[in-house]
Amino acid sequence: MGAILLGLTLLSLIIWLGLLSLRGQFWRSDQLLEVGESQLQSLPTVCAIVPARNEADLLPITLRSLLLQDYPGTFHVFLVDDRSTDGTAGCAEGVAHAVDKAKQFHLVSGESLPPGWSGKLWAVDQGIQKATALTPDYFFLTDADIEHDQSNLRRLVTKAEQEDLDLVSVMVRLRCDSFWEKLLIPAFIFFFQKLYPFRWVNDPNKKTAAAAGGSILIRREALERIGGIQAIRQTLIDDCALALAVKERGRGAGVQGTIPNSQFPIPNSQFPSSPKGRIWLGLSSLTRSLRPYPFLATIWNMVARTAYTQLNYSPLLLVGTLVAMTVIYLVPPVGVILGAAMGNWAIAFTSLSAWLLMTWAYYPTIRFYKCPFWLAFSLPAIAFLYTLMTLDSAIRHWQGRGGSWKGRVYNNS
Repeated sequence: MGAILLGLTLLSLIIWLGLLSLRGQFWRSDQLLEVGESQLQSLPTVCAIVPARNEADLLPITLRSLLLQDYPGTFHVFLVDDRSTDGTAGCAEGVAHAVDKAKQFHLVSGESLPPGWSGKLWAVDQGIQKATALTPDYFFLTDADIEHDQSNLRRLVTKAEQEDLDLVSVMVRLRCDSFWEKLLIPAFIFFFQKLYPFRWVNDPNKKTAAAAGGSILIRREALERIGGIQAIRQTLIDDCALALAVKERGRGAGVQGTIPNSQFPIPNSQFPSSPKGRIWLGLSSLTRSLRPYPFLATIWNMVARTAYTQLNYSPLLLVGTLVAMTVIYLVPPVGVILGAAMGNWAIAFTSLSAWLLMTWAYYPTIRFYKCPFWLAFSLPAIAFLYTLMTLDSAIRHWQGRGGSWKGRVYNNS
C-alpha cells in the first residue's frame, strides 16, 4: 500500500514539474489584450454580429456598451433576434435609439433552425449574410451577455492590424461575485489555459488553436477561406473550432468543407501549400460577461454542456481524463493526509510538494480574478467537482440529452 501510494505521489509531482516547465507557461496569465497598445494606422470597416435569444434583461447594458465603442472607423452592429419571446427585438431597437446609434444598428429577424445547425451558429450565419452586403474588413463576433470596455474593439483591431492576424480573440472576465463563482470560475479559466496554452495558440508554428466566443474579431477573407460559418455549423465548441479552421486552413487557396466535431488538429498534409493562419488569444481585464452563475447547478450545467464534446465523445478519453484528474489533482492532498497518518514522511513530503506546485500554478489566475488567496489551495477540491461534471457530461450524452444553447438540445456524436 505504501509503495503504491508513494509511486502515485511521485507520478503526480513529476507531472506537475512537467506541466510547469513544458506546457507553454499556461499558468502565467500573461497574454493580455490591454498590454502594448499603440495607434491605428488604418481604419478597417467592422461589422459586429450578436446572436440574441431572450436577452432583453441584459441588452440595455451590453448592447449599449457595444454601440458606444470608441473605434474611430466605420462600425455597424447586426443583432440577430433568434426567435425570442421576451421582447428582445424591441428592447434592442430602443437601446440603439437611446444612444443615437440607430443608423449603425441593424436588427435581423432569425429564421427557423434548419437541420444540421446549432442554434447559435445559425443565428451568427444569418447576421454575417446580412452584414456581407457592407463588405466589411472584419467581423466582430460577440455575445449578447458581454459588457464591452469602451476601447475593446479598437484594441482588437489594432492588435490584428499591427500583427497581421487573421483572428484575434479575448477571454473576457467572467462574472465572479457569488461563492460558487469565486470557487469555480477561476478554475474554469485555469483548466482552459492548461488545455489550450495561450502562448501555443499564438505561435503560428504550433498546432494548438483556440478562441473565446464572447469576443472574436476575424478577417472577412479568413472566414471566406474556411467556407464561412457553415464549415463549423454543427460544432458545440464553435469558438475553438473556428480558430482551428482559421489556423490550419492557412492563407492559401482554402479547401471548402466542414470541420469535424473533434477539436484535434487537422493534419497539415491536407493543406500542403498553405501557410498557417495567424491567430491570437488572450485575457481581458476590462471587458466582462454579465452572465450570472450564482449556484453550483448553473456552473455545473455550463461545464457539462460541452465537456464530453471536448473529449470527442470518446469513452477511452473519458476514462483517461478521469484517471489523469485523480492522479494530478486528488492524489497530493490524499497523500499528505495518509502519509502523515502512516508516519511515512516520504509520501507526505512528496504529496505536499505536488500540492504546493499546483497551488503556485493556480495563484496567478486567482489573483487575476481578485479572489481570496486561500482559494489557490482549494484546487484539488475544485478539480474533484470538475471531474464529476465531466462524468455527468458523458452520462447526459449517453442519455440523449447532449449539449444545449438557449433551450435547444444537441446531441452530436
